[in-house]
Amino acid sequence: MEDWTEKYRPDRLKDIVGNRKAVEQLRRWGKSWLKDIPDKRAVILSGKPGIGKTSSAHALGREYSWTIIELNASDTRNSKIIKSIATTGATYETFTDNGDFKHGSKKLIILDEADNLYESGRGKEYSDKGGKKAIIDTIKITKQPIILIANDIYQLFKGSGEQLKQLCHHIQFYPPYPSEIQRHLIRICQMEGKKVDGKLLQTISIQCNGDLRSAIRDLQAICTGVDRVELDVVDILGERDRSKTIFDLLQKIFLTKDIEIIKKHISLIDEDPNSMILWIDENIPRVYSNPEDLTAGYEEISKADIFLGRVYSRNNYTFWSYASDLMSIGVSISKKHSNRVSRYMFPQWLINLKQGKNYRNIKNQIIDKLSLYTHSSKKKTSQYIYPYFQFLCKKDVSFLEKMMKELDLNEEEIIFLVGKRKNMNKIKKNDIKIEDMERKTNLQQKLL
Repeated sequence: MEDWTEKYRPDRLKDIVGNRKAVEQLRRWGKSWLKDIPDKRAVILSGKPGIGKTSSAHALGREYSWTIIELNASDTRNSKIIKSIATTGATYETFTDNGDFKHGSKKLIILDEADNLYESGRGKEYSDKGGKKAIIDTIKITKQPIILIANDIYQLFKGSGEQLKQLCHHIQFYPPYPSEIQRHLIRICQMEGKKVDGKLLQTISIQCNGDLRSAIRDLQAICTGVDRVELDVVDILGERDRSKTIFDLLQKIFLTKDIEIIKKHISLIDEDPNSMILWIDENIPRVYSNPEDLTAGYEEISKADIFLGRVYSRNNYTFWSYASDLMSIGVSISKKHSNRVSRYMFPQWLINLKQGKNYRNIKNQIIDKLSLYTHSSKKKTSQYIYPYFQFLCKKDVSFLEKMMKELDLNEEEIIFLVGKRKNMNKIKKNDIKIEDMERKTNLQQKLL
C-alpha cells in the first residue's frame, strides 16, 4: 500500500492545507525569479514538522516546472557534498535529459532539515564540518532559487548562521486549523472510497496537534483493509509524540549512518521492536539495491528476530534493546553503497492481519466481557486471566461451550479464541454455526 502522505502531496501551492499567508509569500518569491535574480536568492521555511513546508517547496517547483534538486539531512551532507551537488547545481544552467539547453528554466535546490546540517557526527567520516560555510557561499553566488527548510529556526541561526538572516527571506509556517485538516481528510476518504465516521475524523484532526502528515498516516492506518471505519476504533490512535514517525525513522536507517540520530528517533516514536522489525523487513528491498547490502541487512534483521524470541522464551524484556539496535543501527551501518530513495510501504503482514475487523478490537471485547465476569480489572484480566482462558477454550470444547453462553461470545470472538479449523470443528454445530463463521471472517490464519 502506497504511503498516502506521498500519494496526496499537493501538486500546486493552492492545494496546500492552511498557511495561506506563508504560501502567498513563497509564491511572490518564486515569481521574482521569473524576472531576474532577486535580492534574496534563498528562502527559509520554518515551523513544526508535518505542517506543509516541504510540500510547499515541491509544489512551487512543480508549479513553475523547475527541476528539483533535494538534499536531506544525512551523514554525507558535508562541505564536499554540498559543493559538488548544491553549489554546482546553483551556478550552472538547466538542461533537459537529452542534453538540450532549457532556456528560461530554473533548478530549485531544496535543503531539507537544514537545522540538523550543522550537528557534528562521530569522526571524520561523518563530520558535517564546513557545511555551514558551503551553504552560505552557495547562496551568495547562486543563479538558481534555493529553499532551506528548518524545524528549529533558532538552531539554524546559531553561530555563523547569523549571516543567513541577511541572505535569506524567512517565511514562518504555522500548524493548520483542525477544521482545515478535517476537510482534507474528508477529501482523501472520498478519493479512496472509504467511509469514516465524521466524529472520528474530527478526533484525528484535533489529536494531531496541527501535524497534517501525522493525521494522514493515522487515517491510512485505521482504513487499512476496510471500507468502513466506525468511531469505536478511536482508542487505537492513542496519544503519542507526533514529531517523529516510523517513516522518518526508516529514512534515517536506510539513508544515513548517524547512530545518535537513529537512536533519538527510536526514542521518539511509538513503535515497539515487534512492529518496527516488520516495517524494516518490508522496506529494505525497496531501498537496498546492492545484493551485498541487502544480504547484510537481512542478517541483522535475522539476529534481531532471535533476540525478540528470547524476550518471550525467557520472559526478559531487556533483550528488546539488543533487538532494536540490531534491526535499526545494524541494518544502517551494514550498507556499503549509496541507496535509492523509495516510498516506504506498510508491512504486508499487518495489512493482511487487519483484513476484516481489527484483531485488537476483538481481543479487547473478550477482555471486557471476561473482566466483568471475573470481577477483575481489565489490566489484571489481560495479563493473568486471558492467556489461561484462551488456552482452555482451545483445549476444552465443553469449557468453550459454557463460556459462549456465560459471556455471550459472538462469532468473531469465538473464532479469535479457537484459531485453528480443527479445533473449531469440535464445537457442536447446534450451539454455533461454523459454516456462517467461516464465511464472515478470514481471521483464522492470523489469530493468536
